Amino acid sequence: MMTETGRIVAVESDCVWVETIRQSTCNSCSVQKGCGHGLMNKVDAGRLNHVRALLAGTPPELFAINDVVRISIPEKVLIQGALLVYLLPLLTMLGGGLLASHFWVSDAISAFAALLGLSVGFALVKWHSVCTYDDVSLQPSVLPDPRNAVQCLRPIDTSHNQSSC
Repeated sequence: MMTETGRIVAVESDCVWVETIRQSTCNSCSVQKGCGHGLMNKVDAGRLNHVRALLAGTPPELFAINDVVRISIPEKVLIQGALLVYLLPLLTMLGGGLLASHFWVSDAISAFAALLGLSVGFALVKWHSVCTYDDVSLQPSVLPDPRNAVQCLRPIDTSHNQSSC
């Protein structure tokens, strides 16, 4: 289970929107210099991301904007998501190109079919995303506070940039 700490930017009836900064994994990874994620993190200077995290049965009244919470997502979901997003369009592109080259001799038709296959792959990824939008097993969720108190780890005082609880 991967966890990340972030600040709540919006509270809804079944979820919270959490603002995270990409930095927790980049310092501990052995690939560091060859990783695209780490490179983008350096270019964006720690760009903020918004993540929708389900409340997992916790009442939304326990959360407030600027509370800091921990969210988690299973590693299995990340691996399956990466395979889906990267591998499916690649396979549909190759399939389209190979299928066209089998029936037609023209390289232009094969290239067009490969682009069409790539587009179909992207459309399938989007369709899967829409279909699994509310699937609880695939969504990040707010981790309960280990102190069994309010879900807040520490509210952020934005006027003085100090944290206190």
